[in-house]
Amino acid sequence: MARLPWWFILQVILFLRPRHSAKAYKKVWMEDGSPLLVISKRQLSALEKQLKTDIAEPIKLALGMRYGSPSISDALEELQAANVDRILFLPLYPQYSSSTTASTFDAVAQGVKKWWWVPEFRFINNYHDDPGYIQALVASIHESWEKNGQSEILLFSFHGTPKRFLSEGDPYHCMCQKTARLVAESLGIVESRWQVTFQSIFGREEWLQPYTIKTLQTLAQSGVKSVDIICPGFSADCLETLEEIEDQNKEAYIKAGGQTFHYIPALNDREDHIQALSHIIRRHLQGWKTPDDSWNQEYSQQANTARAQRAKSLGAKQ
Repeated sequence: MARLPWWFILQVILFLRPRHSAKAYKKVWMEDGSPLLVISKRQLSALEKQLKTDIAEPIKLALGMRYGSPSISDALEELQAANVDRILFLPLYPQYSSSTTASTFDAVAQGVKKWWWVPEFRFINNYHDDPGYIQALVASIHESWEKNGQSEILLFSFHGTPKRFLSEGDPYHCMCQKTARLVAESLGIVESRWQVTFQSIFGREEWLQPYTIKTLQTLAQSGVKSVDIICPGFSADCLETLEEIEDQNKEAYIKAGGQTFHYIPALNDREDHIQALSHIIRRHLQGWKTPDDSWNQEYSQQANTARAQRAKSLGAKQ
């Protein structure tokens, strides 16, 4: 059997908030575990099926989390055991940030620093304006409107980062704005009917503004009776969406005088989201194949066996 290329898809938790509590987890916990882990496994399974349809060669997908289990190290060990020679990393952060995507790349480098043979790497550092991703968001909003009706205001709530990141060159804020603008334009809603906000703020440092919870309170106090809210930076629902937005922020909005609050779920394992991720993967795999017809000969089982025998004769242990 010919040696086939293997790739690794990476799912990472957006941030680890220090105010996590057993009570908060209990509210959103699923029968099979945390929402993020359960949904991530569903995404992985759906993407495996989609890629089998979209790509001729078999592709190996492995799941690793920046904070959690299975960890990035776990996934890397799995791929090392599979004798991989090429790895494509897809952090599921649509918008790049030094605190998320870049820190994930650091963790990957840390995970392979003791490998004697490091595979060839490719990294996908963002997909904030990918057409398939944008249209999946648009479709999810339309579905919510068809079910619940359209609210007065649509909020795009992204995870916050310290404000100084922006001045130091982090593109995250700009990518969040572009994602929201592209979705709003596709929806055909005027600028006064939508707004970008930032959530999950902690510590004393100033973070990107406006803050989601304060914006909701201000809207309610100003007479806005209905709000739709979506969190495009989260590829899968988790504590920050299900407990913070759908519970805490909803309560704050209602207490401030609001009446109707609709949280539009993350894209999770929606078919259009999986198709978008498949397209992103296929695009980044382009040109990453043996350029001539020697593939079958070079990577045949016989060639692999012969190379292994030669290596052992020279003193290799495995």
